[in-house]
Amino acid sequence: MSDEQRIRELAYQIWEAEGRPDGEQDRHWTLASRLASETVRVETPTPKARVSRSRPRAAAAETVETPPAAPRRGASSSRRKNEQPR
Repeated sequence: MSDEQRIRELAYQIWEAEGRPDGEQDRHWTLASRLASETVRVETPTPKARVSRSRPRAAAAETVETPPAAPRRGASSSRRKNEQPR
């Protein structure tokens, strides 16, 4: 999408949001062009600094699975409550 098309769409959205007033097209266009230039600045990625890693990426991707915690003694479980007496 060209810059002019983006500004045109933003100006139209501003015009609609303000109740479609007559005679405000210059103000809407100016506001839309400012918004479009701010959007371009925000969307432009900034170069990130390289970070040195102390371990290889493959090792960093490995996950360690931990076993689930054992139930505490004396804790009632829903199974015990729902069991029929023998």
